[in-house]
Amino acid sequence: MKKPLILLFAVSLLISCASKEDVVYFQGMDGSDNSIGLDSYSPTYHIDDELVIIVNALDSEAARPFNKASVSVSTNLLDARGRERIQTYRVDSEGEIDFPVLGKITMAGLNRQQATSMLQEKLSDYIKNPIVDIETVNYKITVLGEVARPGTYTTTNERITLIEAISLSGDLTIYGERENVLVIQDYDGKKTYTRVNLKSNELFESPVYYLSQNDVVYVEPNKTRAKNSAIGAQTSVVLTSLGLLISMTALVLTIINNN
Repeated sequence: MKKPLILLFAVSLLISCASKEDVVYFQGMDGSDNSIGLDSYSPTYHIDDELVIIVNALDSEAARPFNKASVSVSTNLLDARGRERIQTYRVDSEGEIDFPVLGKITMAGLNRQQATSMLQEKLSDYIKNPIVDIETVNYKITVLGEVARPGTYTTTNERITLIEAISLSGDLTIYGERENVLVIQDYDGKKTYTRVNLKSNELFESPVYYLSQNDVVYVEPNKTRAKNSAIGAQTSVVLTSLGLLISMTALVLTIINNN
């Protein structure tokens, strides 16, 4: 009887080895730390960004030449009408867009406020008090690895944090390596690689806390997942069944002895 009990104790000990600190995010946060100093962050436009730019003014007819026409889009062959969608401007390989009347305009490297002010200034030669609205419609990020729902996510918000991206993917699995999350960024053909520790409050000071268009977040597997992968799925099932059998045997023997 002692051997099953000893084995049961050993299995329980292995299960209880993990501590809360192994999985908890943002450790070391002080109640007085109420500012991360990144509120002024504003993403800039890059090559291949797809933009919707709408120009308005008190005189709508004066603004009309500076707006692209809407097009009918439909995926249903039986629906000839489709739905209306405003045409977009794609930032080309030179970082420019071809704007009606104004011609080629450099957008790469500008944030929304800078681009809006620049367009308003140029349009002022043609329109009185122009109003410009710019929106990125293909802003997306990709989350891969040990998360609940890996995939590519499109968002209408042009300022998304690493935490929000992980939340979109359903959070890390228990097998995700929280201390070494990789963020891959591509700035007009030049890739950068940054490692982030989700368990540290220094995350909020990371240059990749706010993600950019087309960023990739990769959560690598921890040692437990790697070991399970090496053992193999069938072996893992056998070990789990063996542990359950030992536990049941110990329970039955305990009941018999007590009777």
